[in-house]
Amino acid sequence: MNKLAKLLCAGLAAVLMAGSFASCGGTEDSATVLKIGGIGPLTGQTASYGTAVENGAQLAVDEINAAGGVNGIQLELNFQDDENNAQKAITAYGLLKDEGCKILMGTVTSAPCLAVKDLTYEDNMFQLTPSGSAVDCTKYDNTFRICFSDDNQGAASAQYIFDKQLASKIAVIYDSSDPYSSGIYRTFKEKAAELGLEIVSEQAFTSSNNTDFSVAVQQVKSSGAELVFLPIYYQQAALILQQANSAGLETQYFGCDGLDSIVQQLGNDSQLAEGVMLLTPFAADASDEKSQTFTAAYKAKYNNEIPNQFAADAYDAIYTIKAAMEQAGIDDASISVSDLCEKLKAAMTQITVDGVTGTMTWDENGEPTKDPKGMYIKDGSYTAMD
Repeated sequence: MNKLAKLLCAGLAAVLMAGSFASCGGTEDSATVLKIGGIGPLTGQTASYGTAVENGAQLAVDEINAAGGVNGIQLELNFQDDENNAQKAITAYGLLKDEGCKILMGTVTSAPCLAVKDLTYEDNMFQLTPSGSAVDCTKYDNTFRICFSDDNQGAASAQYIFDKQLASKIAVIYDSSDPYSSGIYRTFKEKAAELGLEIVSEQAFTSSNNTDFSVAVQQVKSSGAELVFLPIYYQQAALILQQANSAGLETQYFGCDGLDSIVQQLGNDSQLAEGVMLLTPFAADASDEKSQTFTAAYKAKYNNEIPNQFAADAYDAIYTIKAAMEQAGIDDASISVSDLCEKLKAAMTQITVDGVTGTMTWDENGEPTKDPKGMYIKDGSYTAMD
């Protein structure tokens, strides 16, 4: 091959290569595909939360894309595992940035969210956590949430117990090492005192001693408590119910959204959850059309699996992002991270989203306004309380 032929071949190869790059994520793709990052536990003790969030978010993304996207933009979800570990969440965030994500839908749990929020603030990236409930998860003006904050859950639980006259003497078992649990209990205790509810036993544990609750159970048993408030996650709640049953403790139990999945956690002992009450924004067995439609779609996509409230929060989170993008008039996915954030955070206080977890609006502090729902477990399913 002569020199001229070699030059022509090289030039043709360069043109073909450039065309290949353009078709695999070049200018056209950057303008029409918006990447949304997600972070949560896909492995470890709280993996059911992260998996549910990923599934719920992906279902919403698929529905939106099938309907034409958002102002012509297709959405793409990139979800990373943090094992409910703050440092791993920070690493996951760096990876999502490197891969071109411009919005963070996460993180799933509070401790990682508290760590990552500082980074999204520095980058001025819009962050919407589906289920990070610690108050400071929405510390900055670029951060919003779908779930209730710990403060709201604690005060609402005390108010609900008072309004429904469920008990006047209450025992509490909580995780003092966890911001979710301790945050809920702090405002519960304040509201209970205001309402005249008596806390007759206060039992704390930490992440280093969260399997043996025999002493706590005996303290509750001797306190004369009419109800045990459990502002904790379902794994420890299941152990408490099992050990309380063995100790002959007969009482009522009331918790928050962390108790979701307790029936599955108990397995063969699932009957111990009978009558357990909780405030939760979503129940798959609810009779309203929106919940039934979402549950049917989720089961069809994920092997007949029943969605929990984490899946519902994530589903609503993606549709909230869609509503904010539409309100802000976002029609070009090549917009910078910072410019996108500025438009979305302004839009958030102007939208109303009729989601499966309730009809929501947001204030400038990133907090949603919606009504909590009281549920109790009957025959392994959620039933609305009157």
